Amino acid sequence: MKKTAVSTDRGPKAIGPYSQAIKVPGLMFVSGQTPLDPKTGQMVGENVREQTIRVLDNIQGILESQGLGMADIVKTTVFLKHMNDFATMNEIYADRFPSPAPARSTIQVARLPKDALVEIEAIVVLD
Repeated sequence: MKKTAVSTDRGPKAIGPYSQAIKVPGLMFVSGQTPLDPKTGQMVGENVREQTIRVLDNIQGILESQGLGMADIVKTTVFLKHMNDFATMNEIYADRFPSPAPARSTIQVARLPKDALVEIEAIVVLD
């Protein structure tokens, strides 16, 4: 099975030994995106609303660089620093996905890279 790394300036550069995304036949796995600005590499947003918008913009940019869109996502995992932020994250999230929305898990975690409030990873179908 051949795997291909995705690298684009439409999403933040990897800050460790991982790829922005990996394509395998039929699927693409988008690494967890935090609210890093792709142009500056700096964290953006002081609250979960602003950070969720940036995270979803990063995912969308990576997808669009490959000729894909949010409708191609079949599964996401959302990591929240505070589960109390779920409703706010969910409001932004719901506006970004066409129906049917992807399957999703949401997990509260103790800490995220660079002390982000939200991180989202995605699995994408490549039909």
